[in-house]
Amino acid sequence: MFEYKYNNFYEVIKENAKNFPKKPILFIDKRKVGNLRLKQKIDTFSRFLEFSGIKNGDKVALIVENSEEFVVSFFATTKIGAIVVPINTFLKKDEYEYIVNDCEAKLLVCSPKFAKETASLLDSTKVEKIVWTGPYKKLDERNYSFIEIAESLETHEQLSTPPKLEDTACIVYTSGTTGKPKGAMLSYKNIFSNLIAINKIIKLTQKDRFVVYLPMFHSFTLTTTVLLPFYSASSIVIVKSIFPFSNVLKQVLLKRVTIFLGIPTVYNALIKAKVPWYFMWFNKIRVFVSGGAPLSEKVLEEFKVKFPKATLLEGYGLSECSPVVAVNRLEKQKPLSVGPALPGYETKAVDEEMVEVKVGEVGELIVSGDCVMQGYYKRADATEETIVNGWLKTGDLVKIDEDGFIFIMDRKKDLIISKGINIYPREIEELLYQLDEVDAAAVIGEKNSASGDEVPIAFVVLKDDKKGSLDENDIKKYLKNHLANFKIPKSIYFVDELPKNATGKVLKRVLKEMVREGKI
Repeated sequence: MFEYKYNNFYEVIKENAKNFPKKPILFIDKRKVGNLRLKQKIDTFSRFLEFSGIKNGDKVALIVENSEEFVVSFFATTKIGAIVVPINTFLKKDEYEYIVNDCEAKLLVCSPKFAKETASLLDSTKVEKIVWTGPYKKLDERNYSFIEIAESLETHEQLSTPPKLEDTACIVYTSGTTGKPKGAMLSYKNIFSNLIAINKIIKLTQKDRFVVYLPMFHSFTLTTTVLLPFYSASSIVIVKSIFPFSNVLKQVLLKRVTIFLGIPTVYNALIKAKVPWYFMWFNKIRVFVSGGAPLSEKVLEEFKVKFPKATLLEGYGLSECSPVVAVNRLEKQKPLSVGPALPGYETKAVDEEMVEVKVGEVGELIVSGDCVMQGYYKRADATEETIVNGWLKTGDLVKIDEDGFIFIMDRKKDLIISKGINIYPREIEELLYQLDEVDAAAVIGEKNSASGDEVPIAFVVLKDDKKGSLDENDIKKYLKNHLANFKIPKSIYFVDELPKNATGKVLKRVLKEMVREGKI
Protein backbone atom coordinates (compact mmCIF):
# COMPACT_ATOMS: atom_id res chain seq x y z
CA MET A 1 0.00 0.00 0.00
CA PHE A 2 1.05 3.57 -0.63
CA GLU A 3 1.20 6.53 1.72
CA TYR A 4 -0.33 9.51 -0.03
CA LYS A 5 1.25 12.82 0.88
CA TYR A 6 -1.04 14.89 -1.35
CA ASN A 7 -4.76 14.91 -2.12
CA ASN A 8 -4.49 16.70 -5.46
CA PHE A 9 -1.97 18.19 -7.89
CA TYR A 10 -2.36 21.76 -6.67
CA GLU A 11 -0.94 20.77 -3.28
CA VAL A 12 2.22 19.71 -5.14
CA ILE A 13 2.36 23.06 -6.95
CA LYS A 14 1.97 24.97 -3.65
CA GLU A 15 4.68 22.99 -1.89
CA ASN A 16 7.17 23.43 -4.75
CA ALA A 17 6.43 27.18 -4.85
CA LYS A 18 6.99 27.41 -1.10
CA ASN A 19 10.13 25.28 -0.89
CA PHE A 20 11.79 26.20 -4.21
CA PRO A 21 10.18 29.49 -5.33
CA LYS A 22 12.90 30.63 -7.74
CA LYS A 23 14.00 27.25 -9.00
CA PRO A 24 13.19 26.83 -12.73
CA ILE A 25 10.53 24.16 -13.17
CA LEU A 26 10.08 24.75 -16.92
CA PHE A 27 12.71 25.38 -19.59
CA ILE A 28 11.20 26.46 -22.93
CA ASP A 29 13.68 27.49 -25.63
CA LYS A 30 15.56 30.37 -23.99
CA ARG A 31 12.97 31.01 -21.27
CA LYS A 32 12.79 29.72 -17.71
CA VAL A 33 9.73 29.64 -15.47
CA GLY A 34 10.22 29.30 -11.72
CA ASN A 35 7.93 27.38 -9.36
CA LEU A 36 6.39 30.49 -7.78
CA ARG A 37 5.82 32.22 -11.13
CA LEU A 38 4.17 29.08 -12.54
CA LYS A 39 1.89 28.86 -9.51
CA GLN A 40 0.79 32.45 -10.09
CA LYS A 41 -0.03 31.66 -13.72
CA ILE A 42 -2.03 28.59 -12.64
CA ASP A 43 -3.91 30.69 -10.06
CA THR A 44 -4.75 33.30 -12.71
CA PHE A 45 -6.08 30.81 -15.24
CA SER A 46 -8.06 28.90 -12.62
CA ARG A 47 -9.72 32.21 -11.70
CA PHE A 48 -10.73 32.67 -15.33
CA LEU A 49 -12.21 29.18 -15.37
CA GLU A 50 -14.27 30.04 -12.29
CA PHE A 51 -15.47 33.28 -13.92
CA SER A 52 -16.42 31.18 -16.96
CA GLY A 53 -18.73 29.03 -14.86
CA ILE A 54 -16.48 25.95 -14.70
CA LYS A 55 -17.30 24.06 -11.53
CA ASN A 56 -16.21 20.95 -9.68
CA GLY A 57 -16.70 17.93 -11.96
CA ASP A 58 -17.02 19.92 -15.22
CA LYS A 59 -14.83 18.86 -18.14
CA VAL A 60 -12.19 21.05 -19.77
CA ALA A 61 -10.71 19.62 -22.98
CA LEU A 62 -7.15 20.36 -24.13
CA ILE A 63 -6.08 20.22 -27.77
CA VAL A 64 -2.72 21.83 -27.15
CA GLU A 65 0.81 21.24 -28.41
CA ASN A 66 3.70 20.83 -25.96
CA SER A 67 3.88 24.16 -24.17
CA GLU A 68 3.72 26.12 -20.94
CA GLU A 69 0.03 26.72 -21.75
CA PHE A 70 -0.67 22.97 -21.63
CA VAL A 71 0.91 22.74 -18.18
CA VAL A 72 -0.90 25.82 -16.84
CA SER A 73 -4.27 24.71 -18.26
CA PHE A 74 -3.90 21.21 -16.85
CA PHE A 75 -3.10 22.27 -13.29
CA ALA A 76 -5.53 25.21 -13.26
CA THR A 77 -8.37 22.91 -14.30
CA THR A 78 -7.65 20.37 -11.60
CA LYS A 79 -7.11 23.10 -9.00
CA ILE A 80 -10.85 23.96 -9.03
CA GLY A 81 -11.94 20.32 -9.09
CA ALA A 82 -12.78 20.26 -12.80
CA ILE A 83 -11.68 17.30 -14.92
CA VAL A 84 -9.05 17.59 -17.66
CA VAL A 85 -9.55 15.80 -20.97
CA PRO A 86 -6.23 15.89 -22.92
CA ILE A 87 -6.96 15.02 -26.55
CA ASN A 88 -4.71 13.67 -29.30
CA THR A 89 -3.60 16.64 -31.42
CA PHE A 90 -3.25 14.49 -34.56
CA LEU A 91 -6.98 13.90 -34.96
CA LYS A 92 -9.46 15.37 -37.45
CA LYS A 93 -12.71 17.29 -37.09
CA ASP A 94 -15.04 14.27 -36.83
CA GLU A 95 -12.83 12.59 -34.24
CA TYR A 96 -12.58 15.73 -32.11
CA GLU A 97 -16.32 16.23 -32.31
CA TYR A 98 -17.02 12.71 -31.07
CA ILE A 99 -14.66 12.93 -28.07
CA VAL A 100 -15.67 16.46 -27.02
CA ASN A 101 -19.35 15.50 -27.20
CA ASP A 102 -18.78 12.20 -25.39
CA CYS A 103 -16.97 13.79 -22.44
CA GLU A 104 -19.43 16.72 -22.38
CA ALA A 105 -16.66 19.32 -22.22
CA LYS A 106 -17.84 22.84 -21.36
CA LEU A 107 -14.62 24.63 -22.28
CA LEU A 108 -11.81 23.94 -24.74
CA VAL A 109 -8.21 25.14 -24.60
CA CYS A 110 -6.71 24.92 -28.08
CA SER A 111 -3.58 25.81 -30.04
CA PRO A 112 -4.39 28.04 -33.05
CA LYS A 113 -2.57 25.65 -35.41
CA PHE A 114 -5.49 23.22 -34.93
CA ALA A 115 -8.18 25.85 -35.61
CA LYS A 116 -9.16 24.38 -38.97
CA GLU A 117 -10.25 21.14 -37.30
CA THR A 118 -11.60 22.60 -34.05
CA ALA A 119 -13.19 26.05 -34.55
CA SER A 120 -16.56 24.48 -35.49
CA LEU A 121 -16.74 22.66 -32.13
CA LEU A 122 -18.50 25.73 -30.70
CA ASP A 123 -21.47 24.86 -32.92
CA SER A 124 -21.34 21.07 -32.96
CA THR A 125 -20.68 20.38 -29.24
CA LYS A 126 -21.61 21.72 -25.79
CA VAL A 127 -18.38 23.71 -25.58
CA GLU A 128 -19.26 27.25 -24.48
CA LYS A 129 -15.85 28.89 -24.92
CA ILE A 130 -12.52 28.23 -26.62
CA VAL A 131 -9.33 29.67 -25.16
CA TRP A 132 -6.67 30.00 -27.87
CA THR A 133 -3.10 29.60 -26.64
CA GLY A 134 -1.62 31.84 -29.35
CA PRO A 135 -2.64 34.59 -31.81
CA TYR A 136 -6.18 34.14 -33.14
CA LYS A 137 -8.00 36.69 -35.30
CA LYS A 138 -11.62 35.97 -34.38
CA LEU A 139 -11.71 36.77 -30.68
CA ASP A 140 -15.21 37.45 -29.31
CA GLU A 141 -17.48 36.50 -26.39
CA ARG A 142 -16.86 32.80 -27.10
CA ASN A 143 -13.25 32.90 -28.31
CA TYR A 144 -10.65 34.07 -25.78
CA SER A 145 -6.92 34.74 -25.79
CA PHE A 146 -4.80 32.85 -23.28
CA ILE A 147 -2.29 35.71 -23.31
CA GLU A 148 -4.93 38.35 -22.55
CA ILE A 149 -6.32 36.25 -19.71
CA ALA A 150 -2.86 35.95 -18.17
CA GLU A 151 -2.41 39.71 -18.32
CA SER A 152 -5.87 40.84 -17.18
CA LEU A 153 -6.75 38.73 -14.13
CA GLU A 154 -5.35 38.84 -10.66
CA THR A 155 -4.12 35.61 -9.11
CA HIS A 156 -6.51 33.94 -6.72
CA GLU A 157 -5.37 31.22 -4.34
CA GLN A 158 -8.50 30.52 -2.29
CA LEU A 159 -10.23 27.21 -2.99
CA SER A 160 -13.83 26.56 -2.04
CA THR A 161 -13.79 22.79 -2.52
CA PRO A 162 -10.31 21.38 -3.11
CA PRO A 163 -10.26 18.06 -4.97
CA LYS A 164 -9.97 14.88 -2.91
CA LEU A 165 -7.68 11.93 -3.49
CA GLU A 166 -10.50 9.73 -4.83
CA ASP A 167 -11.85 12.40 -7.21
CA THR A 168 -11.44 12.08 -10.98
CA ALA A 169 -8.47 14.15 -12.16
CA CYS A 170 -8.57 13.48 -15.89
CA ILE A 171 -10.20 11.41 -18.61
CA VAL A 172 -7.86 9.85 -21.17
CA TYR A 173 -9.47 8.58 -24.34
CA THR A 174 -8.36 5.20 -25.57
CA SER A 175 -10.03 3.16 -28.28
CA GLY A 176 -11.00 -0.46 -28.12
CA THR A 177 -11.07 -2.82 -31.09
CA THR A 178 -14.85 -2.82 -30.95
CA GLY A 179 -15.67 0.77 -31.85
CA LYS A 180 -15.45 4.37 -30.75
CA PRO A 181 -12.88 5.74 -28.25
CA LYS A 182 -13.65 5.26 -24.55
CA GLY A 183 -12.68 7.69 -21.80
CA ALA A 184 -10.60 6.10 -19.03
CA MET A 185 -11.33 7.99 -15.79
CA LEU A 186 -8.19 8.40 -13.69
CA SER A 187 -8.32 9.67 -10.11
CA TYR A 188 -5.64 11.60 -8.27
CA LYS A 189 -5.01 8.41 -6.31
CA ASN A 190 -4.54 6.41 -9.52
CA ILE A 191 -1.91 8.82 -10.85
CA PHE A 192 -0.17 9.49 -7.53
CA SER A 193 0.28 5.74 -7.07
CA ASN A 194 2.15 5.69 -10.39
CA LEU A 195 4.33 8.65 -9.45
CA ILE A 196 5.21 7.16 -6.05
CA ALA A 197 6.02 3.74 -7.52
CA ILE A 198 8.18 5.08 -10.36
CA ASN A 199 10.02 7.33 -7.92
CA LYS A 200 10.93 4.31 -5.79
CA ILE A 201 12.61 2.66 -8.77
CA ILE A 202 14.45 5.56 -10.40
CA LYS A 203 15.07 7.49 -7.15
CA LEU A 204 14.55 10.96 -8.57
CA THR A 205 16.00 14.09 -7.00
CA GLN A 206 15.49 17.84 -7.31
CA LYS A 207 18.58 17.91 -9.54
CA ASP A 208 17.02 15.72 -12.22
CA ARG A 209 15.79 17.24 -15.46
CA PHE A 210 13.31 15.60 -17.83
CA VAL A 211 12.97 16.32 -21.54
CA VAL A 212 9.43 16.40 -22.98
CA TYR A 213 9.32 16.08 -26.76
CA LEU A 214 6.68 13.36 -27.14
CA PRO A 215 3.11 14.77 -27.17
CA MET A 216 1.92 15.77 -23.70
CA PHE A 217 -1.62 14.51 -24.38
CA HIS A 218 -0.34 10.92 -24.37
CA SER A 219 -0.84 9.21 -20.99
CA PHE A 220 2.76 7.91 -20.96
CA THR A 221 4.19 11.39 -21.56
CA LEU A 222 1.71 13.12 -19.26
CA THR A 223 2.40 10.94 -16.22
CA THR A 224 6.12 10.25 -16.63
CA THR A 225 7.51 13.47 -18.08
CA VAL A 226 5.05 16.13 -16.90
CA LEU A 227 3.49 15.08 -13.59
CA LEU A 228 6.43 13.00 -12.29
CA PRO A 229 8.96 15.89 -12.38
CA PHE A 230 6.52 18.08 -10.41
CA TYR A 231 6.10 15.31 -7.84
CA SER A 232 9.87 14.93 -7.40
CA ALA A 233 10.50 18.72 -7.55
CA SER A 234 12.67 18.14 -10.62
CA SER A 235 12.60 20.26 -13.79
CA ILE A 236 11.12 19.89 -17.28
CA VAL A 237 12.67 20.85 -20.60
CA ILE A 238 9.80 21.37 -23.05
CA VAL A 239 10.44 20.75 -26.75
CA LYS A 240 7.41 21.46 -28.95
CA SER A 241 8.05 18.67 -31.42
CA ILE A 242 10.21 15.64 -32.00
CA PHE A 243 11.13 17.12 -35.40
CA PRO A 244 13.83 18.00 -36.11
CA PHE A 245 15.32 15.45 -33.74
CA SER A 246 18.62 17.33 -33.78
CA ASN A 247 16.87 20.06 -31.78
CA VAL A 248 15.79 17.52 -29.16
CA LEU A 249 19.42 16.43 -28.76
CA LYS A 250 20.53 20.07 -28.66
CA GLN A 251 18.10 20.86 -25.82
CA VAL A 252 19.09 17.67 -23.96
CA LEU A 253 22.73 18.77 -24.07
CA LEU A 254 22.31 22.50 -23.36
CA LYS A 255 19.76 22.03 -20.54
CA ARG A 256 21.68 19.13 -18.94
CA VAL A 257 18.82 16.62 -19.12
CA THR A 258 19.26 13.57 -16.88
CA ILE A 259 16.06 11.57 -17.59
CA PHE A 260 15.13 10.73 -21.18
CA LEU A 261 11.88 8.93 -21.97
CA GLY A 262 11.00 7.72 -25.44
CA ILE A 263 9.42 5.11 -27.67
CA PRO A 264 11.17 2.38 -29.73
CA THR A 265 11.15 4.50 -32.90
CA VAL A 266 13.27 7.12 -31.11
CA TYR A 267 15.78 4.57 -29.84
CA ASN A 268 16.02 2.96 -33.29
CA ALA A 269 16.79 6.41 -34.69
CA LEU A 270 19.37 7.16 -31.97
CA ILE A 271 21.27 3.98 -32.77
CA LYS A 272 21.41 4.78 -36.50
CA ALA A 273 22.07 8.51 -36.10
CA LYS A 274 25.52 10.02 -36.28
CA VAL A 275 25.40 11.62 -32.84
CA PRO A 276 28.13 14.29 -32.41
CA TRP A 277 31.07 13.24 -30.26
CA TYR A 278 30.54 16.20 -27.95
CA PHE A 279 26.98 15.03 -27.21
CA MET A 280 28.27 11.58 -26.31
CA TRP A 281 30.97 13.13 -24.12
CA PHE A 282 29.05 15.88 -22.35
CA ASN A 283 25.44 14.70 -22.03
CA LYS A 284 24.21 14.14 -18.47
CA ILE A 285 21.60 11.43 -19.14
CA ARG A 286 21.63 8.73 -16.45
CA VAL A 287 18.41 6.89 -17.36
CA PHE A 288 16.69 6.18 -20.67
CA VAL A 289 13.17 4.70 -20.46
CA SER A 290 11.26 3.12 -23.35
CA GLY A 291 7.52 2.53 -23.48
CA GLY A 292 4.63 2.38 -25.95
CA ALA A 293 5.76 -0.73 -27.87
CA PRO A 294 8.27 -3.59 -27.53
CA LEU A 295 12.00 -3.03 -28.09
CA SER A 296 13.96 -5.59 -30.08
CA GLU A 297 16.87 -7.39 -28.45
CA LYS A 298 19.18 -6.01 -31.16
CA VAL A 299 18.26 -2.43 -30.25
CA LEU A 300 18.87 -3.12 -26.55
CA GLU A 301 22.32 -4.58 -27.26
CA GLU A 302 23.38 -1.82 -29.66
CA PHE A 303 22.10 0.90 -27.37
CA LYS A 304 24.14 -0.42 -24.47
CA VAL A 305 27.27 -0.23 -26.61
CA LYS A 306 26.55 3.26 -27.94
CA PHE A 307 25.44 4.80 -24.62
CA PRO A 308 27.48 2.99 -21.94
CA LYS A 309 27.12 5.77 -19.33
CA ALA A 310 23.32 5.43 -19.02
CA THR A 311 20.85 2.58 -18.44
CA LEU A 312 17.99 1.89 -20.84
CA LEU A 313 14.92 0.56 -19.03
CA GLU A 314 12.04 -0.95 -20.99
CA GLY A 315 8.59 -0.70 -19.44
CA TYR A 316 4.95 -1.45 -20.13
CA GLY A 317 1.68 0.27 -19.43
CA LEU A 318 -1.75 1.28 -20.67
CA SER A 319 -3.91 4.34 -20.14
CA GLU A 320 -6.32 2.37 -17.98
CA CYS A 321 -3.48 1.85 -15.47
CA SER A 322 -2.39 5.49 -15.17
CA PRO A 323 -0.39 4.23 -17.26
CA VAL A 324 2.80 2.46 -16.06
CA VAL A 325 2.41 -1.16 -14.91
CA ALA A 326 5.90 -2.62 -15.11
CA VAL A 327 9.48 -1.56 -15.78
CA ASN A 328 12.93 -3.11 -15.64
CA ARG A 329 15.09 -2.11 -12.69
CA LEU A 330 18.33 -0.15 -12.66
CA GLU A 331 19.98 -3.04 -10.85
CA LYS A 332 18.55 -5.77 -13.12
CA GLN A 333 17.18 -5.91 -16.65
CA LYS A 334 16.16 -8.84 -18.82
CA PRO A 335 16.21 -8.55 -22.63
CA LEU A 336 12.74 -8.66 -24.26
CA SER A 337 11.11 -8.26 -20.84
CA VAL A 338 9.18 -5.16 -19.73
CA GLY A 339 10.33 -5.90 -16.20
CA PRO A 340 8.38 -6.84 -13.07
CA ALA A 341 5.34 -4.94 -11.82
CA LEU A 342 5.93 -1.60 -10.11
CA PRO A 343 6.07 -1.72 -6.29
CA GLY A 344 2.57 -1.89 -4.86
CA TYR A 345 0.97 -3.41 -7.97
CA GLU A 346 0.19 -7.06 -8.65
CA THR A 347 0.20 -8.81 -12.02
CA LYS A 348 -0.86 -12.28 -13.11
CA ALA A 349 -1.04 -14.28 -16.32
CA VAL A 350 -4.43 -16.00 -16.47
CA ASP A 351 -6.48 -18.25 -18.72
CA GLU A 352 -9.96 -17.54 -20.13
CA GLU A 353 -11.52 -18.39 -16.75
CA MET A 354 -9.28 -15.84 -14.95
CA VAL A 355 -7.33 -18.68 -13.33
CA GLU A 356 -3.60 -18.02 -12.98
CA VAL A 357 -1.45 -20.13 -15.31
CA LYS A 358 1.83 -21.76 -14.29
CA VAL A 359 5.10 -19.83 -14.27
CA GLY A 360 6.37 -19.49 -17.83
CA GLU A 361 3.05 -20.33 -19.48
CA VAL A 362 1.23 -17.87 -21.73
CA GLY A 363 -1.84 -16.13 -20.36
CA GLU A 364 -3.64 -12.80 -20.46
CA LEU A 365 -2.01 -10.15 -18.28
CA ILE A 366 -4.24 -8.80 -15.52
CA VAL A 367 -3.33 -5.98 -13.14
CA SER A 368 -4.42 -5.05 -9.62
CA GLY A 369 -3.52 -2.02 -7.52
CA ASP A 370 -4.21 1.66 -7.01
CA CYS A 371 -3.25 2.35 -10.63
CA VAL A 372 -6.41 0.68 -12.00
CA MET A 373 -8.74 3.31 -13.46
CA GLN A 374 -12.10 4.21 -11.94
CA GLY A 375 -13.78 2.98 -15.11
CA TYR A 376 -14.78 4.15 -18.58
CA TYR A 377 -16.81 7.36 -18.66
CA LYS A 378 -20.50 6.59 -19.27
CA ARG A 379 -19.58 3.01 -20.23
CA ALA A 380 -20.56 0.75 -17.35
CA ASP A 381 -20.80 -2.20 -19.73
CA ALA A 382 -17.23 -1.82 -20.97
CA THR A 383 -16.00 -1.21 -17.42
CA GLU A 384 -17.55 -4.46 -16.20
CA GLU A 385 -15.92 -6.37 -19.06
CA THR A 386 -12.50 -4.86 -18.35
CA ILE A 387 -12.35 -4.77 -14.53
CA VAL A 388 -13.26 -8.04 -12.82
CA ASN A 389 -13.09 -8.19 -9.01
CA GLY A 390 -10.59 -5.33 -8.98
CA TRP A 391 -8.38 -6.89 -11.65
CA LEU A 392 -7.97 -5.07 -14.96
CA LYS A 393 -7.81 -7.27 -18.06
CA THR A 394 -5.19 -5.82 -20.39
CA GLY A 395 -5.91 -7.96 -23.45
CA ASP A 396 -2.17 -8.68 -23.81
CA LEU A 397 -0.78 -12.21 -23.81
CA VAL A 398 2.31 -12.64 -21.64
CA LYS A 399 4.67 -15.01 -19.88
CA ILE A 400 5.79 -14.20 -16.33
CA ASP A 401 9.00 -15.88 -15.14
CA GLU A 402 10.05 -17.02 -11.68
CA ASP A 403 11.43 -13.53 -10.88
CA GLY A 404 8.18 -11.82 -11.81
CA PHE A 405 9.57 -10.38 -15.06
CA ILE A 406 6.88 -9.97 -17.71
CA PHE A 407 7.43 -10.93 -21.34
CA ILE A 408 4.82 -9.65 -23.84
CA MET A 409 4.10 -12.46 -26.30
CA ASP A 410 1.30 -11.09 -28.44
CA ARG A 411 -1.79 -8.92 -28.40
CA LYS A 412 -5.08 -10.55 -27.72
CA LYS A 413 -6.73 -7.67 -29.50
CA ASP A 414 -6.01 -6.52 -33.03
CA LEU A 415 -4.30 -3.39 -31.81
CA ILE A 416 -1.75 -1.73 -34.10
CA ILE A 417 1.02 0.37 -32.50
CA SER A 418 2.71 2.98 -34.66
CA LYS A 419 5.40 5.15 -33.06
CA GLY A 420 3.94 4.42 -29.64
CA ILE A 421 0.42 5.50 -30.62
CA ASN A 422 -2.46 3.05 -30.75
CA ILE A 423 -4.39 2.49 -33.99
CA TYR A 424 -7.59 0.48 -33.84
CA PRO A 425 -8.60 -1.46 -36.99
CA ARG A 426 -12.33 -1.36 -36.28
CA GLU A 427 -12.40 2.44 -36.51
CA ILE A 428 -10.88 2.33 -40.01
CA GLU A 429 -13.05 -0.61 -41.06
CA GLU A 430 -16.24 1.18 -40.04
CA LEU A 431 -15.35 4.12 -42.29
CA LEU A 432 -14.57 1.79 -45.18
CA TYR A 433 -17.97 0.16 -44.78
CA GLN A 434 -19.61 3.56 -45.19
CA LEU A 435 -18.50 3.61 -48.82
CA ASP A 436 -21.33 2.37 -51.04
CA GLU A 437 -18.90 0.50 -53.24
CA VAL A 438 -17.41 -1.58 -50.40
CA ASP A 439 -18.83 -5.01 -49.64
CA ALA A 440 -16.31 -6.10 -46.99
CA ALA A 441 -13.16 -4.74 -45.36
CA ALA A 442 -10.48 -5.76 -42.87
CA VAL A 443 -7.50 -3.88 -41.44
CA ILE A 444 -4.38 -5.45 -39.95
CA GLY A 445 -0.95 -4.26 -38.85
CA GLU A 446 2.16 -4.88 -40.90
CA LYS A 447 5.41 -4.83 -38.94
CA ASN A 448 8.49 -3.04 -40.20
CA SER A 449 11.37 -5.39 -39.41
CA ALA A 450 13.86 -2.51 -39.26
CA SER A 451 12.04 -0.14 -36.90
CA GLY A 452 9.74 -2.60 -35.09
CA ASP A 453 6.85 -0.23 -35.80
CA GLU A 454 3.57 -1.30 -37.34
CA VAL A 455 1.54 0.36 -40.06
CA PRO A 456 -2.10 -0.37 -40.91
CA ILE A 457 -2.91 -2.06 -44.20
CA ALA A 458 -6.41 -2.68 -45.52
CA PHE A 459 -8.09 -5.44 -47.48
CA VAL A 460 -11.18 -4.37 -49.43
CA VAL A 461 -13.82 -6.40 -51.25
CA LEU A 462 -15.85 -4.32 -53.72
CA LYS A 463 -19.46 -5.15 -54.58
CA ASP A 464 -19.85 -7.14 -57.80
CA ASP A 465 -21.41 -4.25 -59.71
CA LYS A 466 -18.78 -1.80 -58.40
CA LYS A 467 -15.62 -3.64 -59.41
CA GLY A 468 -13.02 -1.20 -60.67
CA SER A 469 -15.02 1.83 -59.50
CA LEU A 470 -12.52 2.69 -56.74
CA ASP A 471 -8.75 2.60 -56.60
CA GLU A 472 -6.28 2.92 -53.72
CA ASN A 473 -5.96 6.70 -54.07
CA ASP A 474 -9.75 7.18 -53.96
CA ILE A 475 -10.01 5.34 -50.66
CA LYS A 476 -7.01 7.07 -49.08
CA LYS A 477 -8.39 10.47 -50.10
CA TYR A 478 -11.74 9.59 -48.49
CA LEU A 479 -10.12 8.36 -45.27
CA LYS A 480 -7.94 11.48 -44.98
CA ASN A 481 -11.08 13.57 -44.55
CA HIS A 482 -12.06 11.56 -41.47
CA LEU A 483 -8.90 10.18 -39.87
CA ALA A 484 -5.55 11.37 -38.59
CA ASN A 485 -2.75 10.75 -41.09
CA PHE A 486 -1.08 8.08 -38.94
CA LYS A 487 -4.25 5.96 -39.17
CA ILE A 488 -4.37 5.95 -42.99
CA PRO A 489 -3.49 2.45 -44.30
CA LYS A 490 -0.09 2.33 -45.98
CA SER A 491 -1.42 -0.12 -48.56
CA ILE A 492 -4.91 -1.08 -49.69
CA TYR A 493 -5.37 -4.45 -51.34
CA PHE A 494 -8.44 -5.28 -53.39
CA VAL A 495 -9.40 -8.95 -53.00
CA ASP A 496 -12.31 -11.09 -54.18
CA GLU A 497 -13.11 -12.33 -50.68
CA LEU A 498 -11.87 -12.29 -47.09
CA PRO A 499 -10.94 -15.52 -45.26
CA LYS A 500 -13.58 -16.29 -42.64
CA ASN A 501 -14.37 -18.97 -40.09
CA ALA A 502 -17.61 -20.90 -39.75
CA THR A 503 -19.32 -18.07 -37.90
CA GLY A 504 -18.35 -15.47 -40.49
CA LYS A 505 -15.56 -13.84 -38.47
CA VAL A 506 -12.66 -12.58 -40.59
CA LEU A 507 -9.49 -14.59 -39.97
CA LYS A 508 -6.96 -11.81 -39.63
CA ARG A 509 -4.14 -14.23 -38.84
CA VAL A 510 -4.60 -15.63 -42.37
CA LEU A 511 -4.37 -12.13 -43.83
CA LYS A 512 -1.17 -11.54 -41.85
CA GLU A 513 0.28 -14.80 -43.17
CA MET A 514 -0.59 -13.73 -46.74
CA VAL A 515 1.29 -10.47 -46.25
CA ARG A 516 4.24 -12.15 -44.54
CA GLU A 517 4.55 -14.76 -47.31
CA GLY A 518 4.07 -12.25 -50.12
CA LYS A 519 0.89 -13.90 -51.42
CA ILE A 520 -0.91 -10.64 -52.20
